[in-house]
Amino acid sequence: MTSSCWSERLLIRDGVRLVCRDWGGSGPDVLLLHGLAGHVGEWDDTARLLRDSGHRVVALDQRGHGASERQPGDVSRAAYVADVVAVADELGLDRPVLVGQSLGGSTALLTAAAHPALPRALVLVEAGPGGANAGVQEQICGWLRAWPVPFPSREVAAAYLGGGREPVGEGWARGLEERPDGLWPRFDPEVMVRSLDEIATRAFWDEWAAITCPTLTVLGQGEQGGIISGAEYAEMVRLRPSLHGASLPGTGHDAHLERPGVLHRLIVDFLGRTL
Repeated sequence: MTSSCWSERLLIRDGVRLVCRDWGGSGPDVLLLHGLAGHVGEWDDTARLLRDSGHRVVALDQRGHGASERQPGDVSRAAYVADVVAVADELGLDRPVLVGQSLGGSTALLTAAAHPALPRALVLVEAGPGGANAGVQEQICGWLRAWPVPFPSREVAAAYLGGGREPVGEGWARGLEERPDGLWPRFDPEVMVRSLDEIATRAFWDEWAAITCPTLTVLGQGEQGGIISGAEYAEMVRLRPSLHGASLPGTGHDAHLERPGVLHRLIVDFLGRTL
């Protein structure tokens, strides 16, 4: 599949289908990673801006999401990391900047820790080392199962999924699959819940402390709030004093959808100062 802006790239790793949206471009490579239950299209605005400002940009539908393998047997953190390494190798990405939101940020963080020679820099949007959260899987499962699917239209889906935030609703709705009876998620809730097995039971502070590349953390604010507490961010800075931090006023967890232009400028400025 192609569009006037990007081309679809398919690769198979250990029998698992992985699909990328390749935006082309020249300059330092960037690999974009979406969050849990998300999809590659969430990054369209940011990807276009990064490409037009001098980067080669690729976005990945992570396993279990979007056009990639819907029911992979392995949804461990290590499997997600290995996918990033495979994509970078297969598409010839030269020390890509890893940009991840939420679960994608966790994937990027763990990739940078396990493969320090791979990333040129790391950008985490509403993501961090975290900590054990025994109730997160039940909470996420309940939310996903409450979706009134099939949605009769993208407008209805966007209104429901956005919770009053139009850019967020439209971003989530773009990832839905059109079937004869309406619009459906392109993921299985059970796979999403299993993808959180490790995140729900442990933190990744040792991995965070092991990262050596320049890192930017972008946090949401406002009424919707973000998921990174002040205490967690303070510990991130304590362990890595060179950390660059920024917040996007008026945004929540989906800051990349709410203010992609501002996020793009933060990334470009950060890379200009550190690379």
